[in-house]
Amino acid sequence: MTPEQIRHSLLSWYDAHARDLPWRTGPAAGQGGVRSDPYRVWLSEVMLQQTTVPHAAPYFLKFTARWPTVSDLAAAPDDEVMAAWAGLGYYARARNLLACARAVARDHGGVFPDTEAGLLSLPGLGPYTAAAVGAIAFDRPTNVVDGNVERVMARLFAVETPLPAAKPELKSLAAALVRDERPGDWAQALMDLGATVCRPKSPLCDRCPVTAACAGLATGAPESYPRKSAKAARPHRHGVAYILTRGDEVALVRRPPKGLLGGMLGLPTSDWRDARWSDAEALVAAPALADWRGVGEVDHVFTHFSLTLRLLRAEGAAEELIWTPRRDLDALPSVFLKAARAGLSNLL
Repeated sequence: MTPEQIRHSLLSWYDAHARDLPWRTGPAAGQGGVRSDPYRVWLSEVMLQQTTVPHAAPYFLKFTARWPTVSDLAAAPDDEVMAAWAGLGYYARARNLLACARAVARDHGGVFPDTEAGLLSLPGLGPYTAAAVGAIAFDRPTNVVDGNVERVMARLFAVETPLPAAKPELKSLAAALVRDERPGDWAQALMDLGATVCRPKSPLCDRCPVTAACAGLATGAPESYPRKSAKAARPHRHGVAYILTRGDEVALVRRPPKGLLGGMLGLPTSDWRDARWSDAEALVAAPALADWRGVGEVDHVFTHFSLTLRLLRAEGAAEELIWTPRRDLDALPSVFLKAARAGLSNLL
């Protein structure tokens, strides 16, 4: 198949099989000149950077119901946006989300720039997101390459270089297929093919519109692409989380603005380090003098390391802490919500 035949086959498949997603207008509307709302495309792409469509979709619907325009989001208090983001991964992305929304509202009259270069000028908006918004919302011929597209390219051309070293080659191969014709639909067609047919495991090659061109399929082992370098072992860290209660309230702290979970409310904790904390060390690091008792531990996995938090619980008071009713703990980042639930339920 020639590049033009690949494009024709995949776009025809997309016209018939495009996923129905809440941030899309769909291929038929796209061909009719109706493009997706840039705000909705941008918001969905930021949400999808660390999670899946089924997980992100309910968050997207809640965000857009609460903040239907980028200017509405720009005017929202930081704490409300951070709380609404809980469960979507790195909170630095939520801070970047607000910075970008406020720049669009302040510097662009609430209207996203319609070029890739203009989008790249916005704070917290990187090359991939600029390409995605440029293509999907403005029909610009940008090269949109996410994990799904990398996988399709690696299989289509049987790329032997392992990831992550193969990324420049895969991006170049994808760029060679971009045209001025229907660039937004092309980007989404590649994404949909990777998400629904050219899956990471057990690809559905019998449903693929471009099998005739797939060098990976010709090897007899398309699932072995993309090749991957051996993963380094994920570091494991240890810490102590303190559940200090005052009647029906739980003590929280505001984390430093930079770093993991920066600026978020969370349980007081010790530092997170390689070695476990002894009883004596845990008491020294406690946020208040109290009768601390062990109530178990919880494990949590972040992208770059795993964590075991030992849980200590006490009843007490400390004015410098932020006292929050138990019913409001659901807004905490998942690691702290997990620790709070375990600590509050395990005490006899």
